[in-house]
Amino acid sequence: MDDRSPVDDLVESAREIQDRAHVPYSGYRVGAALETADGEVFVGCNLENANFSNSLHAEEVAIAEAVKEGHRDFSRIAVSSDRRDGVTPCGMCRQTLTEFCDPDLLVLCDEGDSVSEYTLGELLPDTITEATLE
Repeated sequence: MDDRSPVDDLVESAREIQDRAHVPYSGYRVGAALETADGEVFVGCNLENANFSNSLHAEEVAIAEAVKEGHRDFSRIAVSSDRRDGVTPCGMCRQTLTEFCDPDLLVLCDEGDSVSEYTLGELLPDTITEATLE
């Protein structure tokens, strides 16, 4: 019997996808697992480019996969690096998540033996939204 919690499964999905990362410049593998409101999980890993500005972050890849499949309602995202250093989404990824997710989106950050939990609103308060542009 598997007694792991769903949080553990989501973090594990973020860990597993790291093997597919393309990181010839930094060597820093990141994986993300984004869970939809109906429980489907989409994963992404970082894909570096020699000019760096064209690199894709794991969270961006996961949300692109989910949106591409028609999902717009998300409950949680787990982020993990191969160093298990508690990496959080960067500012750019936080803004991208804000475009599709509510401020109460649960963000799980892998620290190896433990997981730090934040909400997206805690990580990026007073963000730029469609409403702020009007």
